[in-house]
Amino acid sequence: MDEQQDPKDAANSAKDHVQGAADDFKAAASAKAEEIRRAAEQRAEELRHAAEDKAREFRGAAETAWSDAQSKAKTWQAESETYVRENPTKAIFIALGLGFLLGLMFRK
Repeated sequence: MDEQQDPKDAANSAKDHVQGAADDFKAAASAKAEEIRRAAEQRAEELRHAAEDKAREFRGAAETAWSDAQSKAKTWQAESETYVRENPTKAIFIALGLGFLLGLMFRK
């Protein structure tokens, strides 16, 4: 009976050893997955901050461009009004000519 018991013990021992190795592998894999998850979260946070900084930079540039465009439009409007007040006849003929040309262009 001892001869049959030894193979059973050996099989159980091998089974326990394999189970322990599997548990160790599972723990190591879980730890590595957690490490990768933390690294990915950190990298995502860094990218988010970089994107926010770029967005602020672009927003500032856009606000500056918009402000410049508004300023130029107001200046152009003021200059146009001054020209029309100083040269009303010329302004009327220019407007009529432009209207006539636009009418010809859009008629076809």
